[in-house]
Amino acid sequence: MATGTAGPETSSAASNTSVISAVNLDLTFQTNDGPVHALKDVSLDIAKGDFVSFIGPSGCGKTTFLRVMADLEQPTGGTITVNGVSPEAAREARAYGYVFQAAGLYPWRTIGKNISLPLEIMGYSKADQAERVTRVLELVELAGFEKKFPWQLSGGMQQRASIARALAFDADILLMDEPFGALDEIVRDHLNEQLLQLWDRTGKTIAFVTHSIPEAVYLSTKIVVMSPRPGRITDVIDSPLPRERLLDIRESPEFLEVAHRVREGLRAGHGDV
Repeated sequence: MATGTAGPETSSAASNTSVISAVNLDLTFQTNDGPVHALKDVSLDIAKGDFVSFIGPSGCGKTTFLRVMADLEQPTGGTITVNGVSPEAAREARAYGYVFQAAGLYPWRTIGKNISLPLEIMGYSKADQAERVTRVLELVELAGFEKKFPWQLSGGMQQRASIARALAFDADILLMDEPFGALDEIVRDHLNEQLLQLWDRTGKTIAFVTHSIPEAVYLSTKIVVMSPRPGRITDVIDSPLPRERLLDIRESPEFLEVAHRVREGLRAGHGDV
């Protein structure tokens, strides 16, 4: 596994504390058509405060790896820890929030009620729920929309509400499964900017699945390139870009160099199949 050299701006974003650590991780699904080897010999450390993007072709195991972190899938080999414990223990400790590809908001509940749903399940008081809903709506720039229903919001606003719901109980880790993939490019660019600002304000550790090379390079402190099934890590790139990034950084030589390395890693991964 090749690893790039982190620039001085990036290294300050994360400490040496390993928040997620996978060692020789394997996962094979048993299906009616025989075994499907989704992940093979995956080893990776994600440090506190990192923004890590996973990129690769469809079916390469990006989402499966994220689901293993979240205890939604169980590996068949190797080990993985989240905050130093098993994914199951981390889930029970509410160590992470999960943002799915679709916003998944209940249409009969207001935005505020959608965000407060996990808090209700966890037994937070009404007053605490209201305070947290107000705070996270401000974080995602949706203050004043708590009484609206999902159908009254654009797709981008619904995804921001979904992110707010994942932030409501103050988890240190945010797992995001291609949350902007269905949005148009203009909205996606705007949400990319907002997500970076949110990450900077909160100091969360973010694991982010995407199919977009520009999105992965723009957002991340670390980019993990994966091969087609069985999913393997073919490259890990530590970004040399500064922590604060405007969209026009995508025209810079540094950005284009990293994007080129990602593209080459994807091509090499296909060649190994």
